[in-house]
Amino acid sequence: MSGAAVRQSPAAPDSELREPDVFEEQELGARRERQAELLRLLWNRRQLLLRAVVVGALGSIVIAFLIPKSYTSTTQLMPPDTQSTSGLAMMAALADKAGSGLGPIAGDLLGLKSSGDLFIGVLKSQTVQDDLVEEFGLRKEYGERLLVDARTTLDENTVVSEDRKSGIISITVTDRNPQRAAALANSYVDRLNSLISELSTSSAHRERVFLEGRLKTVKEDLDQASDQLARFSSKNGTLDIQQEGKAILDAASSIAGEMIAARSQLEGLRQIYTDNNPRVRSLNARVEELRGQLQRLGGAQGNVADRADSTSGQPADPPPAETRGIPFPTIRNLPFLGAEYADYYRRAKIEETVYELLTDQYELAKVEEAKETPSVKVLDPARIPEKKSFPPRSLIVFLGTCLALSVALVWILGSSHWQSITPDDPRKLVAQDALATLRSRVLRFSRNGRPPVVAKAPVADMVNDFQATTDPSMKH
Repeated sequence: MSGAAVRQSPAAPDSELREPDVFEEQELGARRERQAELLRLLWNRRQLLLRAVVVGALGSIVIAFLIPKSYTSTTQLMPPDTQSTSGLAMMAALADKAGSGLGPIAGDLLGLKSSGDLFIGVLKSQTVQDDLVEEFGLRKEYGERLLVDARTTLDENTVVSEDRKSGIISITVTDRNPQRAAALANSYVDRLNSLISELSTSSAHRERVFLEGRLKTVKEDLDQASDQLARFSSKNGTLDIQQEGKAILDAASSIAGEMIAARSQLEGLRQIYTDNNPRVRSLNARVEELRGQLQRLGGAQGNVADRADSTSGQPADPPPAETRGIPFPTIRNLPFLGAEYADYYRRAKIEETVYELLTDQYELAKVEEAKETPSVKVLDPARIPEKKSFPPRSLIVFLGTCLALSVALVWILGSSHWQSITPDDPRKLVAQDALATLRSRVLRFSRNGRPPVVAKAPVADMVNDFQATTDPSMKH
């Protein structure tokens, strides 16, 4: 007995292992049966599924073609030069002009990572958007009466982004008109360039503006000094006092030498001939002519230039050259004219030197300003798009068809589950009461002739169809 018990004891675990296998087989069989019933149900309602697919596809096609087309155009800008980062100081002035659109950016100026952030802030400013709205008449195009609404629509249709790796800035504009989309994208670049050039407040810019003002003042002083020098030279017949003085002295020496030689010759002839001799008279006339020339070069003793003014004690102004009958100053007037001429000449020379130095510095400042001002370099200009960017009609048709098919499947499964519930189930009773109440209200509204009759009638038909499908007693 004990041996038999020992031999039969290992059989118990085998029977215990077979029971779960049987349960799994039964569960698998039930699952397969449910799947077969579901497939049979769907096959029996295949017409409904087919109608749902057709209706969904046709409705999606109509919706896809009713949605207006949109076109997208993109322009790309090269990252700003690193040497132009000093142009970030322009944000202070830009914040005052652009309004609240750039206030936070100007307040957090030191937190800007690069000039690319500056460019993006300028492109999103109210100044740029308002200019574009007015230029393209976007209030009429967008159907907006207020400027702020048109600006909001433009902001929604514009995407400005920066690639953090390459630093390239992209400006993407979406519009129903392909030509306007490309023109808007390019106009963003033009507004950015003009604003940066206008509002740049770098040190080189300030220096250039200062030198430009100084050049105007110095140019006026130089013209005035040159005019005074020209008037003095024209009045007194002077071009270069030093050269003229040397020439006058050389001429006076030559005339004096000729006069001495002529007088010596005249004295010799007088010892031989009388004063009535033609040769004596001719030589005497020659001596008098040379003496007159020498006096004209030297100036008369009673000239006003040699007399002191009775009131001030200062030398009076020399008479003009045209009043003296000679086209050049005299030797006696040279010191006085030389001092006054040197004063006019020195003033004109100083102004000319200052003007030349300021001109050189002005040109250097313009070069430095061009280096420090952030430059806008277009990598890819915006072109007129050839294809629409929205709506994706194929995707809309596909999703609409799938949605209609899903609704039909839910309807079929829901009605099947409703029929499987026993009539005395409390949940079914509550649902039937709710449907009956909804039906009665829809019918009452339709009898009273309320405006929403068109919207309520399909609901009533749906309630009737659902009750007829789920409740066999209402089919008759």
